[in-house]
Amino acid sequence: MAYTTINKPNEHFNTVLYTGDGSGSARTITGVGFQPDWLWNKSRSNAYNHYIFDVLRGTNMISSNATTQEEDKSPQFSAFTSDGFTITNDAGSLAINASGVTFANWCWKANGSGVSNTDGSITSTVSANTASGFSIVSYTGNATDGATVGHGLGANPAMIIFKNRIDSSSAKWAVYHKGAFVSQADPNILYLDDIGVEADDTNVLGGSSVTLNSTVFSLGSYNGSNGSSDNIIAYCFAEKKGFSKFGRYIGNANTNGTFIYTGFKPAWFLIRPTGGGQWFVWDNKRNPINEAQQILSPESTSAEGGGAGSAIDFLSNGIKMRNIDGGINGNGATYIYMAFASEPLVGTNNIPATAR
Repeated sequence: MAYTTINKPNEHFNTVLYTGDGSGSARTITGVGFQPDWLWNKSRSNAYNHYIFDVLRGTNMISSNATTQEEDKSPQFSAFTSDGFTITNDAGSLAINASGVTFANWCWKANGSGVSNTDGSITSTVSANTASGFSIVSYTGNATDGATVGHGLGANPAMIIFKNRIDSSSAKWAVYHKGAFVSQADPNILYLDDIGVEADDTNVLGGSSVTLNSTVFSLGSYNGSNGSSDNIIAYCFAEKKGFSKFGRYIGNANTNGTFIYTGFKPAWFLIRPTGGGQWFVWDNKRNPINEAQQILSPESTSAEGGGAGSAIDFLSNGIKMRNIDGGINGNGATYIYMAFASEPLVGTNNIPATAR
């Protein structure tokens, strides 16, 4: 019996690596396998900002490690293509093609330029890939508690990442995650650019009540998700069996560590301790064999780090902790995670995944 309808996860998510050549000429990075409607770029070798682009904002860049407003980075970043993206020169403040610098690029497929969505009280523009459970949502905030926005997923969001595109002072990257909660009606909130403890902050999703269903999410008056007359971007995810998984695990501070069942061989894995600490990302391109030890942190400009303290295994059906680090596998500590597949456990071809 088929476990998932997504036999080829790399048609919806993929990681591509490249090394900058410092050229002043246009350069197209290829090998994604689809148009990357959401592109998250980070230098591995240098302490550069995270560079985040999406199809609804075009050449405007935001950084997960900063609250600064978006900036137009054309011509350094000039276009998405059918198999990647085009970068031009290394002039200016965006060192996306600096000579000898290595980069990781995490790429998600949505659905192109987007359509108008009137499911909520605020009209949004939505680019949604309902097959993989990912949508990009752009809207203008109104600072009204209880306002709603259509997300286009056709399923309940498991995670939403919000960023105010024009506020550069107080608008943090608010994150709703189904694993960080008092209850769905009263969720806790984390911040992508922050290492603080999860907070019972319903002003992100509603000061008096919270709505999260298959068509809309609600908003409170928090500036980062609903600033008055401000342009907001939201990245929304629904869990899809055999392709994506969102949840929480408890660490045990043992190299024979906690096992997290995903139902697929992972391609990408993000975690965050709910009690405060760094975000960490592993992927199967920077970590092609076990133990996977190379990490990047969304809230930090730091270059790629790693070693035995960040060791995990990517298995055919999940993740195995292989470290005793308190930020990743602390004894009794709670962590939220977000994972995407490189291979389903069993697809419609009934061929099971194998360990790497």
